[in-house]
Amino acid sequence: MHILDQFKQQETFVQMELADKLLATVYVILLGMGITFVALCLIWALTVIMSKIIQRMEQKPVPKSIKNEQTVAPTQVALKTAQVDEVEDDEALIAVITAAIAATLGTTMHNIHVSNIRRVTDQTPAWGQAGRSEVMGSRF
Repeated sequence: MHILDQFKQQETFVQMELADKLLATVYVILLGMGITFVALCLIWALTVIMSKIIQRMEQKPVPKSIKNEQTVAPTQVALKTAQVDEVEDDEALIAVITAAIAATLGTTMHNIHVSNIRRVTDQTPAWGQAGRSEVMGSRF
């Protein structure tokens, strides 16, 4: 009889010698660890495959005209906002913010209506702001 067959039956298990019991124990341990290792490798492989599928689904091709608007508009908006004084007319500020929102969303300014702008103080610590800008920078 095979050693595992002797190991699983109580009558033959009692008659087995200590060396055979230890050998069967090591065999069972290695079999269990091997099955667990293979199962974990399969789970890891499935996770990698799923993450690649999700990344490909998120990378939708953007039409060329929208890409050009998005690459030019944020630069122009950044230059305009850098030059805006606090005394400048609110309508110009609303126009700049509306243009930035339109460029981000990939739509025209006619589809967006900004009616109220309110400055909000940021209470995030410096390390939080640095982490946020690092994450946003890694998306480009």
